[in-house]
Amino acid sequence: MMIIMRTNATQEQIAQVVDAVQMNGLRAHLSRGTERTVIGAIGDGRPVDRGQFSVLPGVDRVVPISRPYKLASREFSPENSTFPLDGVRIGGDEIVIIAGPCSVESRSQIIETALAVREAGAHALRGGAFKPRTSPYSFQGLGEQGLELLAETRELTGMPIVTEVISPELVPLVARYADVLQIGARNMQNYALLHAAGASQHTVLLKRGMSATVEELLMSAEYILSHGNRRVILCERGVRTFETSTRNTTDINAIPVLKALTHLPVVLDPSHSTGHWEYVNSIARAAVAAGADGLIVEVHPDPASALSDGAQSLKPERFAELVEQVKAIALAVGRSVAPIPQPHQPA
Repeated sequence: MMIIMRTNATQEQIAQVVDAVQMNGLRAHLSRGTERTVIGAIGDGRPVDRGQFSVLPGVDRVVPISRPYKLASREFSPENSTFPLDGVRIGGDEIVIIAGPCSVESRSQIIETALAVREAGAHALRGGAFKPRTSPYSFQGLGEQGLELLAETRELTGMPIVTEVISPELVPLVARYADVLQIGARNMQNYALLHAAGASQHTVLLKRGMSATVEELLMSAEYILSHGNRRVILCERGVRTFETSTRNTTDINAIPVLKALTHLPVVLDPSHSTGHWEYVNSIARAAVAAGADGLIVEVHPDPASALSDGAQSLKPERFAELVEQVKAIALAVGRSVAPIPQPHQPA
């Protein structure tokens, strides 16, 4: 349920309601809006008398939340959640672009790619240090060495780092290096990992599972949000269907559906959703037109020699074209791509 406080409610009254929620064995989650505070009272489904909260001082009304995903729903937070990603904000009117290789392969490869995508207009760098692969014989990533290379690249370029974490035990290690913890499609319902990522209080980019419904994606996000971690980015990356002409089937519908159901930012991965570099720019344009808050795109200086996902990776010059096309689409729908923040000057 949501306990909506009056506009003039005092901090003491808010604290009294939180205490009452917790005394009922519920967890209290505060959402402070521009005009009033909303307290989400989240339990395990057992009935609770709402009347006991409505009579408390400072309470305006008590409203049940009909969705199974409570904290992720627009019922709980009608306003879009926005939060900083280094020098830009994600979730607002401005579109954020994340780009980089599927895997960190070498120092020269990651630095060359980072410099190229930043020059073209990317706001953050993606790159996998740990890679869950279908085949145990495929390249699995450089591990902590890859994280160290990403950290070095951040120092050189000023770009925040988005990288995947594949197990709960690795969350503290990856969080030491990364600005955003990515949870991949294969791990969307790895609940131990979701709990660990939420408890880390790091920004999390959560990818939709290959066969997951929109509701299942939002329920997975709920695990992270339940730890008080409000910085969750949802990622549509295509779903598995009968169609084989592309790697996956891009669910463009999911973007407006998610924007209607949740306050969380929504980005699209046109690389994994198509599996072919030739289609990436088209789907990126479609995503922006549909209302996506951002894109996450694979870019490699030499896709033919990439150790993973070369077929869907753009060359830097093609990525630069994508950015210009996305800017044009954004302008057509009354939006804009976020400007590139100035790199931090050394002290």
